[in-house]
Amino acid sequence: MIDERLAELGIRLPAVFPPAGNYLPCVIDGEIVHVGGHGPVDGERVIRGKVGRDLTLDEGREAARLSALSALATLRAELGSLDRITRILRVFGMVNVAPGFNQTPAVMDGCSDVLVEIFGDAGRHTRCAVGLAELPVDIAVEIEMTIRIAPA
Repeated sequence: MIDERLAELGIRLPAVFPPAGNYLPCVIDGEIVHVGGHGPVDGERVIRGKVGRDLTLDEGREAARLSALSALATLRAELGSLDRITRILRVFGMVNVAPGFNQTPAVMDGCSDVLVEIFGDAGRHTRCAVGLAELPVDIAVEIEMTIRIAPA
């Protein structure tokens, strides 16, 4: 069902990006899945730079959207199907910002909007959006998610 929704929306999930260190991409604990940090990576394309200096607000929103899609690709690989997702509970968004840039919630709407497009009301979530001076390898956005899944 979710794969059909992705096709209707013209959304293609990127290839799964392996962890960049000694950690798991996600941890399943009963019906809760904690998804570790995912950045805006789609194959060879990586959105890098500081929003408000190197990137516009719209480019930051695209980075947040791509980060969400990267996390969903990991979830599909781990769960076998995105249809097991019953609710996106929480998103923690970190935005690589230039000094003085204070529109991190608007950047993170790129992530939130695509989750609601895909999952409808089950995609509505709580969220934190913070601006940071640096992110790993200068990526523009990094997100973490907590979701609830149906039992296998």
